[in-house]
Amino acid sequence: MKIDHLVVNVDRSVQEDPGFIKKVHSIGLPYEPKRGKGTKGFKVSNIWIGDEYFEFVRIETQDGGGWIQSWTEKYHSGHRGLIGFALEVDDIETTYQSLISQGINVTAPESLKFRWFFNLLSKSMPWKNSYLPEFEGVSFQFFLQQLENEKVKSYMQKHMVPNGKEKNINGISEVKIFGALTEGDKRIIKALFQDYDIQEGAITISLGSQTISFVESETESIEVLVDCTNEKYSAKRVEIENVLITNK
Repeated sequence: MKIDHLVVNVDRSVQEDPGFIKKVHSIGLPYEPKRGKGTKGFKVSNIWIGDEYFEFVRIETQDGGGWIQSWTEKYHSGHRGLIGFALEVDDIETTYQSLISQGINVTAPESLKFRWFFNLLSKSMPWKNSYLPEFEGVSFQFFLQQLENEKVKSYMQKHMVPNGKEKNINGISEVKIFGALTEGDKRIIKALFQDYDIQEGAITISLGSQTISFVESETESIEVLVDCTNEKYSAKRVEIENVLITNK
């Protein structure tokens, strides 16, 4: 299991304001929002950092044009910031069954489908997702993702361009989540992860070279630490909605 990508609800300015796009570029991150995917109902733009990435989503119609319904509803209710946290897994069916056996109400793995051409046609993505319950104390949810095969994975990695690794910004090393978890939230975390440490006011999860930290706080926010070996951009940061990206 590893951190794959973060889905962030954003306003139009994040994708269209030249001044804001320049801020992202100023910390060394390549960002070309016009290259993202979408339908008439939603627009996605990406920041690629090594094998991980950010997915910024703007909903443009009431039904979201095929985007995830619950996330579309939250967007229209005013939600901005981290909405989905994707974890790549090797065997999504086994992980799904493990969560079910522990009483976690996770959705069955299935391919994400987008409807287009007046809803007459649909397109399935070459991966499966499985969504865990929404957290109660913070406003996002984990979901599992597994690509169909290594060929698909290799194809996607080749198209994750422009990429921060071209400037020695190599990937996401840690995600810190600040907020107030409920006991139900903690139960999800304990069921999902195997290697975790619980201390007063904090839960630290180890995923090999990556870390996820939950830190007790009255205010919800996210900090993403990015592995940066380029002195020119070291310690620089940019804030996008409730997500602070910091070059470590």
